[in-house]
Amino acid sequence: MKIWGKVLGFLFGFMLSKNLFGALLGLWLGHRFDKGVGFDFEGLSRQTDESRQAAFFYSTFATMGFIAKANGRVTEHEIAFASAYMDKLGLHSDMRQQAQDAFREGKMAGFPVEEHLTKFKRLCINRQDLLLLFLEIQIQVAFADGSLDKEERQALHRVAKVLGLSSAELDRLLEMIIAGANFHQQSGAAHQQTSPQQLENAYKLLGVSQNANEKEIKKAYRKLMAQHHPDKLVAKGLPPEMMDVAKQKAQDIQAAYEMIQAQKT
Repeated sequence: MKIWGKVLGFLFGFMLSKNLFGALLGLWLGHRFDKGVGFDFEGLSRQTDESRQAAFFYSTFATMGFIAKANGRVTEHEIAFASAYMDKLGLHSDMRQQAQDAFREGKMAGFPVEEHLTKFKRLCINRQDLLLLFLEIQIQVAFADGSLDKEERQALHRVAKVLGLSSAELDRLLEMIIAGANFHQQSGAAHQQTSPQQLENAYKLLGVSQNANEKEIKKAYRKLMAQHHPDKLVAKGLPPEMMDVAKQKAQDIQAAYEMIQAQKT
């Protein structure tokens, strides 16, 4: 088993940054190097992509911990969500340990969320679709227990502000994510006829009103599909382990659009 890339990456990352974020970033890059997919010494672009993926991975779980602890304690639902999310991504051994360490650091008192997210945003080069997917994941964490309290909402607003989203944009995204979760759950029922509530969730998932015309619906659908295209997101910095998250979102968007189209014919 190759480990020297991880060992050296962790040590150099910690020495250069003096914090766990840099150490985990170095560990991630070392892990990729050990697997034979590390740095491309012929150019800087590959290294930048790896750094961006590492930052996305760390920031996802650290921010999860931050939001989970927003109301003073981490609930069993939130812990279960984080664990299930790691299972969903197929994280094992050292990768799972990295995620757990990041989650623990994020829920520590005084975690400098703005500082870490500012670095993350800089690495993402303000790529809005990547930042939106990141925020969508955090919203799902906040709703892990089925509700969103005042402290969790405030934590989400802090995260959104650093990422460049206004309060109005966050509230709109919240509505779309909640509707999307409900739509996905309703779609899981076999041989179920389309209900008015499911159709309403389909419109909200696309971010349009039920009075929207065909042109507005198609425009919203195409925009969302472009934002959640898995291959494009990976190319922009989404860790490959998280590709299934984007795939599932794209499938829900597609299903919602097809449902609306079917109801209009």
